[in-house]
Amino acid sequence: MKIGKVIVMVVAVVVLTVLGYGLASWFLGKPAQNAEGATQLEQTLAQLSSETATTDGEYAVGDRLAGQPAKKATEFDPAFPELQWDNLMPADWDPMAAFRGMNIAELQDNDPKAQEALEKMRKAWNDAPVNMSYTGKKIRIPGFAIPIEQSEKGVDELLLVPYFGACIHTPPPPANQIIHVKLSEPQPAVGAMQAYWVWGELTASKFSSELGDAAYLLTATGIQPYDE
Repeated sequence: MKIGKVIVMVVAVVVLTVLGYGLASWFLGKPAQNAEGATQLEQTLAQLSSETATTDGEYAVGDRLAGQPAKKATEFDPAFPELQWDNLMPADWDPMAAFRGMNIAELQDNDPKAQEALEKMRKAWNDAPVNMSYTGKKIRIPGFAIPIEQSEKGVDELLLVPYFGACIHTPPPPANQIIHVKLSEPQPAVGAMQAYWVWGELTASKFSSELGDAAYLLTATGIQPYDE
């Protein structure tokens, strides 16, 4: 599945970022050990794979939501059919194209090629194409919320991402894997990385923020915690 490739590439982005800060010696066979005996790169990758939710510990970085939670069968309005995250990526688009032919293990500390590759990948992902088949359609999709706009009444806008940790514990995924959600009514208690079902009308609309760039806008008519 394409989203699996995206998660693999996020790990590669972390590696390239670490390389850019001069911590690539593990790849070169001469690890710079710290007091605990692990390289800083190893610690970074270990953290990427072991981060857990700070709320209930239910999710780890990279975890995705199943289409229908097993805890309880929820009845949804059939006018808003479920959309899979993979379908937001055009079938002929390759999220790994920016890394084709690159051997990350050959890059050295502070290698300009690492920063160049990171910038190339980031641009490609920020400009990731949308699947026009779903624009203007009513959809329902589960994901993890990242609040971005809040009023006195609660959260008005958020980013929705397909796996736990995206944009916070790990670099952002491609823009076509981030949905900018505008809520019809403010929600009083939306925490970062909480899991939700969100439904409404999906359109193609670019949105940039410090947390990541979204290629889609979901004008939401409803939002519900994932496990209710």
